Amino acid sequence: MKSIIVPIDFSETCEHAFEVAAAIAKEKKATLYALHMLELNQAMLTSSEGFHPEQTVFLIKLAEKRLNEFLYKPYLEGVNVVPIIKHFKVFSEISHVAKEHNADLIVMGSHGTEGLKEMFIGSNTEKVVRNSDTPVLVIKSKLKGFNPKQMVFACDLKEEYVQALQKAQHIADAFSIHLKLVYVNTPGDDFLSTFEINERIKSFSKYVGADLEIAVYNDYNIERGVLNYGREINADLIGVPTHGRKGLSHFFMGSIGEDIANHSTLPVVTFKL
Repeated sequence: MKSIIVPIDFSETCEHAFEVAAAIAKEKKATLYALHMLELNQAMLTSSEGFHPEQTVFLIKLAEKRLNEFLYKPYLEGVNVVPIIKHFKVFSEISHVAKEHNADLIVMGSHGTEGLKEMFIGSNTEKVVRNSDTPVLVIKSKLKGFNPKQMVFACDLKEEYVQALQKAQHIADAFSIHLKLVYVNTPGDDFLSTFEINERIKSFSKYVGADLEIAVYNDYNIERGVLNYGREINADLIGVPTHGRKGLSHFFMGSIGEDIANHSTLPVVTFKL
């Protein structure tokens, strides 16, 4: 693990995520990129009426000052921190910066969202999860340290999940975490018999090229099953694939990965399919 990106918005949850990212960077001797998004729209940047270039420069300089003050933390001693300030196209910019610096991980804080706010607006973290090809570690609260021993990975036993599983295994290996795979069996049209599940596991193992040990957990929906299974085995981390659906597809179908990232009290790491 050589590079980690943390979006900085100066919030309390951002502080929690940044401290975790700093601990990871220090342990792995990775570069920590502190990314602040200065949300100036294109009209503000180019308009000759009512908004002048010197005002843009002023806002950027003000953001630089605030970011430098934020980065004055005792726990950053010995960590290589690179501040970055970007503006416009906030969520696509984060993915762009991650690719530019070949980031291994994006670390973000999140309160999560619920109800109508979740349906129509969502959270910044949810939008990054949906767009990012880089794994996103979502931190939900202040942690005394980040030393996970066991990670649950939610698996649907389909070929499209193989790449996400490989990414999860890479993260597990990097942190010496025991990876526990789980398939959640739900009632209704998606219900599978024991025989059908065993056949699915055999087929998925062939896709992966290894014999896999996959737990089967019965629950009313996948989100509840993943979270309940994680609690039962005392997991420290939840790993979930996300389809990254957009537009009307996301509105009507949603994303289980995003829902789990929103509602889990444990840290969640997401892997885009």
